[in-house]
Parts: sequence; C-alpha cells; structure tokens
Amino acid sequence: MLYKPAYLCDLHCHTNLSDGNDTYQQLIDKAAEIGMKVIAITDHDIVPSEKMEIDGKILTPEEYGREKNVNVLLGIEYSCDTDVDDVHIIGLGCNWKDENFKIEEENMKRSKIEGYRKLTEVLSQNGINISWQELLENNGDYRKPEDIQRKHIFEAIARKGYTSTWQEAKIMVRDNPVYNIKREKINPLRAIELIHKAGGLAILAHPYLIDEVVKKEKKEITRKEYIHKLIDAGLDGIEAAYTYSKTSYKGSLTPEEIEKEVRDMYKDKVKIISGGSDYHNDTKKGVKNARMIGEKGITWKYFKENKYLNALIAKTDLK
Repeated sequence: MLYKPAYLCDLHCHTNLSDGNDTYQQLIDKAAEIGMKVIAITDHDIVPSEKMEIDGKILTPEEYGREKNVNVLLGIEYSCDTDVDDVHIIGLGCNWKDENFKIEEENMKRSKIEGYRKLTEVLSQNGINISWQELLENNGDYRKPEDIQRKHIFEAIARKGYTSTWQEAKIMVRDNPVYNIKREKINPLRAIELIHKAGGLAILAHPYLIDEVVKKEKKEITRKEYIHKLIDAGLDGIEAAYTYSKTSYKGSLTPEEIEKEVRDMYKDKVKIISGGSDYHNDTKKGVKNARMIGEKGITWKYFKENKYLNALIAKTDLK
C-alpha cells in the first residue's frame, strides 16, 4: 500500500549532500510518487546544488520537480550558536550565488572537521571506540572529511551497540559535558541577516529541541525568551509541525501538543508557521519507524494562501 503523507508541503528535507541518504533525484522522485505539492531541500550548512544531471541532461532541481509535478524549493539549514544546542535556522528563497554563503560554508567545513575529529578522540578515550578513520572509510563508501556530519557519529555509536538508536547517542553526547565538544557555529542573528540579504526567508526549525532553559552570555534564559530574541532580529517563521517523537526531544509534550502551543504562541509574531519532517530516508540504514516525507509539514492551502511562501513558487507553472 502506497504511503499517504499527512501534509502535502514538507519544508524540511535532507539529501546525501549532508546527512541524508537520498540523492536530489531520489528525493524528488519519492515526493512525486506520493503526491507531494512542495518539498524544500535544506541540507546542513551547505549551499544547495542548482544543477542535476538526469539521463545526460542538465536540469535545475526546480525544473526536474516541474517535470514530476512537484514544487522544489532550495534551502539551507544552518546549525547556529556554539553555546546552545539544536538552534537551526532554515533559509529558503535565497540568491545562492551570494558569495557570503560560500564564505560561511568554508567556515563550517573547517569547524566541523576540527570539532568532529576531536569528538571521536574524546569518545575513544572514554571507551566508546569510534575513530575518525572509520567514519571516513564508511564501510567502503568513502567520505571526504568535510562531508562528515555529527549525525554520522551518532549513527556509528548506535551501530556499534553503545546505544540502541542514533537519537539516544545524540542525547548521550549532548548531555555529557565531557563528550559535548563545542565547535564554532554561525550566530543565529548572523544567519538571519545573511539569509535576508540574499532575499530569503529565515525559519527556526524544531524549536522544542532547544532546552526549556539555556545558558547564554553567563546567564540562564528560557527557550521562549531565546526565541523572542530571534523574532526581534527579524525571524520570518517558526516550525510547528515536526517529527519530535522520532528524534531527540526530551520533553513530555506530544508533537500535536507542541504544534498547537507553537501556533498559539507565535502565529501573530512571525510571517510563517512552517512545518517539516526532517526527512533523511534513514530506512536505508535500517532505522525502524524512520521519518517520512510529508509526515509533518504544512497544508497546500496554507502554502498557497501565505503570500511569503507562495511567492517562492510564483514564477513556476505549478499552482
């Protein structure tokens, strides 16, 4: 039986350009197969690819999407704030030729290589034998150092039996000050500014993965206070419908309760109430009950009626 998505617009998907497992073509093909209207490709800290080769023909992802009757949005998901975990800003509708994106991409590559190599060393020193070399070798599917993502380390921890799932590994690393190696990340206010200067929309992903109370500038502030600082800086949107039950959320609310709370709290404070599955196609790595395209997201009706979102596809022939 063909999977039926709960939402026809999914504004948070990953490919193998970062820590997902599908190519652009595979992601778009799967979205088309299940009848999606819109998908956003939002790989971590990397400028999206603006060209694809399909059967010897060069197309943009948007063009290929049109052939498949899917609106494809190109985006980025910035991992922000060295001191606060899981602050991620999604950028959509940007001029990806803006040189500042490449500058930040190079900064992030350097930071990740340094930080993730150090993390493997610290884990190994504490009895969790994950080496940098095995991450690079990737069971024969070799990676470049700059292609390694933090999730790859969590997957390796789970694969070797130190935790049951990559989600448990993430929580273990995040909540242990010995393991939680800090790396340089873009400031979220800088990410919002960069996205805006390139003509895009800045959306806060999975807000409730941010701890209820965080330490910032030597004082504790609530998650709500933190988010309001982002709104004051021009944040355009916030993700409400998200797959919290399939990731590292530590709270007690259901995804539906979080969605309602986010909508009630922020619907009059931002331009866009967004949503997305954070799809990675982890089924390819044997993850049970993996996140599915369109499992969370927004309705086609809301997308069309929101002038900021609809403007992202206004120049296409898909309505």
